[in-house]
Amino acid sequence: MRDNKSDVVVVDFWANGFGMRVRIALEEKGIKYYYKEEDLRISQRSQLVLKMNPVRKSVPILIYKGNPVCDSAVILEFIDEMWKEDGSPHLLPEDACERALTRFWVHFIDKKLFSTQTNLLKSKGEAKEQGKNELLADLKLLEGFLGDKLYFGGNKFGFLDIAFIPFSSMFNGYESHGNFKLEDECPKLTAWVKRCVARESVSKVLPNSLEMYELHKKWYGIE
Repeated sequence: MRDNKSDVVVVDFWANGFGMRVRIALEEKGIKYYYKEEDLRISQRSQLVLKMNPVRKSVPILIYKGNPVCDSAVILEFIDEMWKEDGSPHLLPEDACERALTRFWVHFIDKKLFSTQTNLLKSKGEAKEQGKNELLADLKLLEGFLGDKLYFGGNKFGFLDIAFIPFSSMFNGYESHGNFKLEDECPKLTAWVKRCVARESVSKVLPNSLEMYELHKKWYGIE
């Protein structure tokens, strides 16, 4: 582990998948950090959040030596750049074309998959089947990009894996709400999850999937 713990602060909520990315990246890089919980179940944001992220008033926030960095994808790039020359593993690919492709898929996850997940969990009745089919279509697109590789970047666990693996903590919720088995629908993606979770940096950050689904059931009024 490198750097003084007080130099790096992560402000987040335990069930926030976007914030899980930040912690996994720091663990993967071997960076010490202090974790500060921000309860998203209450409407009023703390003064720390309002000060460090006055535009969005949201988490995750990484505070490095008093300087805030916001938005999980931006934070991941910051982490990769800030601790690039000290022997820690690089997260983004070295090749410019591969970096662009990685950023494209992270944008797909953030702007498409996340909203599709939300639509499924909010859906009831006939809309639930449509939501399930749309979600599976998104997941199969990602599985198609993964192909037969061990990780999205090839043999090396990297940026896109870190960006996507927090969503796996909701896979149990997808299956329960949509009444399907992801291993049947996306076997390569399921195998990828197992490889990722076997890494200490991932296993120590991801929450219990049943607790995640129970929380989302309350958020979305799922019976």
